Amino acid sequence: MIRKRRKITRMRGSRTVGGGCSKKRRGAGHRGGRGQAGGHKHHWSWIVKYDPKHFGKYGFKKPQKLIKRPETVNLAYLDEKIPELLESGVAVEENGMIVIDVTELGFEKILGSGRLTRPVHVKAYEFSESAAEKIEEAGGMAEIIE
Repeated sequence: MIRKRRKITRMRGSRTVGGGCSKKRRGAGHRGGRGQAGGHKHHWSWIVKYDPKHFGKYGFKKPQKLIKRPETVNLAYLDEKIPELLESGVAVEENGMIVIDVTELGFEKILGSGRLTRPVHVKAYEFSESAAEKIEEAGGMAEIIE
């Protein structure tokens, strides 16, 4: 039901403003503590009825050391670093195409952010779909290393 007037405006002038005995409104004593207080004691029946799964453990959490998080690199970074990689010998130019093995740089997966300005033959353990598409659009090759 929607009230036209707020309850507090009708209660102005009354001693307890609808709160029963004035002592009941002090602190959290009348409600049996704040928050989850008494969950194992005087609020147990509330827990059983409204929050039966409150206590205990549920499910399984995979150990963090077993979660595989590959080192990633974007196409924009590779395109920017090609001259430096050619100088250092990590990248080699063969038949008009630059060959880069990103595992030598410490990366495992190629992501598709950015674009390539020249044909590049990239070797990596994994490629995102967009990265593989962009490499082939630029006239290069995406080779998966086993």
